[in-house]
Amino acid sequence: MMQAASFCLKHLKLLFLVLLAFTAFNSYSQNVPLANAFAHNDYWHKRPLYDALDNGYTHIEADIYLRHGKLIVAHLLPVLKRHRTLELLYLDPLASCINGSNGQESRIVYPITLMIDIKSNAAKTYEALSEVLEKYKSILSGYEDGVFVQRQITIVITGNKPFDILKKEQNRLAFIDEDLLKVQQDTSSTNIYRTASCKYSRLVNWNGSGVFPVLQKERLCKYVSMAHRYGKKVRLWASPENPVVWNELLDCGVDLINTDKLPELKNFLTRRVAFSANAK
Repeated sequence: MMQAASFCLKHLKLLFLVLLAFTAFNSYSQNVPLANAFAHNDYWHKRPLYDALDNGYTHIEADIYLRHGKLIVAHLLPVLKRHRTLELLYLDPLASCINGSNGQESRIVYPITLMIDIKSNAAKTYEALSEVLEKYKSILSGYEDGVFVQRQITIVITGNKPFDILKKEQNRLAFIDEDLLKVQQDTSSTNIYRTASCKYSRLVNWNGSGVFPVLQKERLCKYVSMAHRYGKKVRLWASPENPVVWNELLDCGVDLINTDKLPELKNFLTRRVAFSANAK
């Protein structure tokens, strides 16, 4: 009798472990979105866009140049990779994900922000970009007759920003990433701006070693608070890539952690959420 009970208990434990593993695999395949994760220079990865999406990233960056009428994705002058266009690497795949034609739609959670860093002339590049974006209007958030309309993908421009042109447009499919240090100077946030960014070293020079200096932390928190008052998400680029700094940035209210290390940041954010849930 005791042997039978022991045998059943072993099988129950085995069944429990199998179910646990299945649940974990299922949860992973469902792809949990990471609201605080920002894929910096995403096109450097082996699978541009898809590596970020597979890791749950909801904010993705691509640099572009206007060359011979095409919007080329590159960090430096695009001499050898003219086939890597914004449409080919990002807009077409995103549209395919949304309409389900590439089998990826179940792994993505919207909305997604695609930040486009303009490296060439702001006005000319934006003119070409506007024409391209019109082809994807049905999936892009827009500013339509004075109203912000949320759709699956929101385009935000950084780098060389065509601010004066966008400000005059009553209908458009793009917004601007504001300079965080100028966040108090213009409050027309939902009309023009969706995010506010600056280089990490312009606000903070702490590398994660020792205690976060009080005055630097207070300064950072002040700018984050101002940006949030006007409805803008905050990002600091070129920040140290380590969990100690990431923790402090999030504790100060920074919305987006800028990274080139997609799996590392994903694991950090997942652990942080789990720890917060267990602490309640």
